[in-house]
Amino acid sequence: MNIMLLIYITVIPFVLWVVESMRIESIFKKNRTKQIIVFYVMLTLGISYLVANFLYDFYEVSRILY
Repeated sequence: MNIMLLIYITVIPFVLWVVESMRIESIFKKNRTKQIIVFYVMLTLGISYLVANFLYDFYEVSRILY
């Protein structure tokens, strides 16, 4: 299994858990649930991408140094 895929699979649930704890609904207009869900998904995927790439780069550098 690809290490990057494994990192994504483990990071996405944690990021989703953190994003759900934020009160983002207050910045949207009322009755805009579809837009809020799309925003949550995009925010989760974006943050997951950044965190996964950071962890992978950290893994690669530590492997090179050790």
